[in-house]
Amino acid sequence: MVSATLIHTLGFLCLTSAFVIPSRDGFPDPNSQQLLDIETKADGLLSNEPPPPALSDAGIANFQLIAFNENFEVAFFSSLIENITNNVPGYERAPGLKDTDSLLEILKTVKAQEELHAITAIQTLEHFNATLVPEPCTYTFPSSDLESALSLAETFTAVVLGTLADAEKSFAENNDAGDVIRAIASVIGQEGEQNGFYRFLLDRKPSERPFLTTSTGPFAFSALQQFVVSCPFNVSDIPIPIFTPLNVVTTPEARDMTLTFSADLSGTGYAQNGTSNGDLFITYLVGQQVPITEPISNVNYDGSVITFDALFPFSENIMEGLSIAALTNSSNFEDADDVPANTIAAPGLIQVNDLLARRGRDQ
Repeated sequence: MVSATLIHTLGFLCLTSAFVIPSRDGFPDPNSQQLLDIETKADGLLSNEPPPPALSDAGIANFQLIAFNENFEVAFFSSLIENITNNVPGYERAPGLKDTDSLLEILKTVKAQEELHAITAIQTLEHFNATLVPEPCTYTFPSSDLESALSLAETFTAVVLGTLADAEKSFAENNDAGDVIRAIASVIGQEGEQNGFYRFLLDRKPSERPFLTTSTGPFAFSALQQFVVSCPFNVSDIPIPIFTPLNVVTTPEARDMTLTFSADLSGTGYAQNGTSNGDLFITYLVGQQVPITEPISNVNYDGSVITFDALFPFSENIMEGLSIAALTNSSNFEDADDVPANTIAAPGLIQVNDLLARRGRDQ
């Protein structure tokens, strides 16, 4: 049995109301006692190693994205905890568990750990007098029940894992201090522990792939915009591109097949009839492979909205787990870093996973 999970734009899913992180524990600026309470819930302390002596402009941008993302994750898990605690319909029972009590305990720990991730990024930016330190925004989450919430958590965590690896590469290329790389590597491991748990609850193999799918800062930053209602700062001041969303219309399966995509190309320079099939491509990021490109076909326009097809080459590339799709104006890429500069719309997040038998775990 195969599960295929897509994250489209929010319009495809049931929306919750706008959500603001509760300030009961002082996040994101806790006092010393509040910080100790967070650390106790998180089962560990913030690092007490001194900040690196210097950080490149690219390093600053990486930490701005990390702070932006971690604030989102704190909000997501805060919302999920509230839904479970308040017995919101659809959140009463955890898949794969007899009750939600143990899950609630785990999620409270995860939330506190995400708060410490965010505080670390915020403190790093403040130390280097960054012109912008992202504050928590107001969010909305496209989850209607506990299983869809866990599926969303698994998908965005998979994207985070690939994006943090991209940040590590950036730190190394820009000669940022090794302690920064080591700290982020520890977060990658922690996020991986989380995702294996979510995957197991969803009846997926805990370890997704031998090499997780790489992502890029612009793709992660663009995906996060779908959850943001408003922010107390200008999001565009973070020097990372934001792409128009790429919608995956067809539910993917674990086989070679044609997928249909759509995107609103307003403001991209491509929002007009007459764009030939040979001008644009779908480019997939999967595992640690060189980007895979496929020509698009059956191009149709409805005003500025383009709809088209492209091959999903599952078999040759063993596209289990997360694949990230982008509409590009080139088909010649040496690695994932080259893709954003030639991207028109992204990311399309595609999940294809073998399901495990429950084996009585929920009995």
